Amino acid sequence: MNITTFAVTAGSVLLLSLPMAGQDKLSAADKKFMTMAAGMNMTEANLGKMAEEHASGQAVKSFGETLTQDHSKAYGELLGVADSTHERVPRGIDIGKNSEFQQLSHMKGASFDRQFLQQEIRDHEKALAEFKREAEHGENAGVKSYANQQLPVIEKHLHDAEDLAKAAKQRS
Repeated sequence: MNITTFAVTAGSVLLLSLPMAGQDKLSAADKKFMTMAAGMNMTEANLGKMAEEHASGQAVKSFGETLTQDHSKAYGELLGVADSTHERVPRGIDIGKNSEFQQLSHMKGASFDRQFLQQEIRDHEKALAEFKREAEHGENAGVKSYANQQLPVIEKHLHDAEDLAKAAKQRS
């Protein structure tokens, strides 16, 4: 192979690889979603742990355990997406600055259960909207796929929180 043939071949390989390289780039909306998803997953995992300790009802404690497990898993999966897209996502949250934690950390028993469940309903309604938006309108296939895979889990958490809140209301 002479130098001219090598240059043309190398140029063709570079040119052919450009569309693939562009697929790894993330839009501002995809990046924003990933940051939100990371924070949400870490927050929910920690709120789940709090529920395991502070809740009065076994059903709410079990729901907390489910939140911790599911959102920890979802965060791990998000880290995989972040690695594949070369995007940095938050690796921790400051619980002390989070108003949800501050309010709930001073509560125990039935009052914790009620407040926690109402917060979970609001959080999961908001998360559901954000994940649906990304699944429908995201630009990066990996990020869209992640959002789509998480939708059934978020919907289940929302329905479980609503059911537990109704049951708690009936008991009081």
